[in-house]
Amino acid sequence: MGSKIEKIEYYLPEKIITNEYLEEKYKKFKSRKVYKNTGIKSRHVVSDGETALDLAFKVGTNILQDYDKSEVDFLLYCTQSPEYYLPSGACILQDKLGLSDSIGALDITLGCSGYVYGLSIIKGLIKSGIARKVLFVTADTLTKYINENDVANKVIFGDAATATIISQSDEEHFHEFSLGTDGTGVDNLVVKNGGRKNLYNPDLVPQDDGLGNFRTDNNIYMNGPEIFNFTISHVPVTFKNTLEKNKMDISDIDYVVFHQANKYILKYLRDLCEIPVEKFHIDLEETGNTSSCTIPIGLSKLIKLNKIDSGSKILLLGFGVGYSWGGTIIEI
Repeated sequence: MGSKIEKIEYYLPEKIITNEYLEEKYKKFKSRKVYKNTGIKSRHVVSDGETALDLAFKVGTNILQDYDKSEVDFLLYCTQSPEYYLPSGACILQDKLGLSDSIGALDITLGCSGYVYGLSIIKGLIKSGIARKVLFVTADTLTKYINENDVANKVIFGDAATATIISQSDEEHFHEFSLGTDGTGVDNLVVKNGGRKNLYNPDLVPQDDGLGNFRTDNNIYMNGPEIFNFTISHVPVTFKNTLEKNKMDISDIDYVVFHQANKYILKYLRDLCEIPVEKFHIDLEETGNTSSCTIPIGLSKLIKLNKIDSGSKILLLGFGVGYSWGGTIIEI
């Protein structure tokens, strides 16, 4: 008994922030330089009052159009932009999508590694006989955590949602997983306020980080150099481990989709891992870094462009906040 991807979709909010807009608004912003370094020209962001669950509902509705919803017997929802402290967003989404009340539904709170981790959970659910068809939704609105005057992070992040239907298969299309966690890096990518340890504080005054970016502990903080160091030390090892666990080498792989952090990091990793250019996915131009959504967006685009099709082997690797990372190889 195995698992395979049956269908995949993504949804981007209507509001778009272009580099040209940012250049007009922030004097130090240089559109050309930013695009050269990040590979990002624009990013989709939610409107006031629009939430990750709204995006999740829209992409869920799209993927279930002309699909027998009664076949879905588990819902997995990955987000770090929850609607409430409680209840689980998956419970709300089950009701909004009109899914059966006899299904399992749960949230996982992971970021850039979330899609790979989600696939590992789903493989276990199907292999154990707990589920036959799983609706896996990722959605994040990290732009809501960014201070209005934190240009460095406004450049990078965008909002999105994706939906994947994974079904039981006679053959296993999800190969072995290589997963890892290192909580010592928690302070290098964090929103310190807003949970029960540190409540949201509306009275904080934004502070300059020394580079002209302003934020408070209510906002997302990213230590760029430390995140870069983590990435270049862990991703090549995970890439190698993923191939070794599956007794494959790069010649067996049709395409490689890493988490789309930014173009500079991706090209650096591609060279470190010695991945042929023609097998390596880089596409952030219109989306930016959308956390757990980048890998499924990449998969969806590659399928629609006919760059991968039935039988293709794709190596997926997510890495980031936590620190958390994971790799696997799937067959379409």
